[in-house]
Amino acid sequence: MSFFISQAHAAAEGAPQGGSMQLFIMLGLFAVIFYFMIYRPQAKRVKEHKSLMSSMGKGDEVMTNGGLLGRITKVSAESDYIVLALNDNTEVTIKKDFITAVLPKGTMKSL
Repeated sequence: MSFFISQAHAAAEGAPQGGSMQLFIMLGLFAVIFYFMIYRPQAKRVKEHKSLMSSMGKGDEVMTNGGLLGRITKVSAESDYIVLALNDNTEVTIKKDFITAVLPKGTMKSL
């Protein structure tokens, strides 16, 4: 009987070595999946948004996160704020970060 117990004990001792290598392989696989599925696309979106914010200028028609459409009337160089003209009478000051898209010229008049 003790012969069978020692074999079972020896088999149990050998299992963690192979399991630890598999653990490292799985962690590496998860890191690769995380990079390609989450980090890389998010970094690409951030880079595109930064280039959008730097390319905005006076007279551009833009859309905000809240769905407001307006024409940029003033861009502050020293601060992150811009002034949008929603129509002839209404102007709104917002942060540049809230601009989601630059629209083609004439979009506001077509609406």
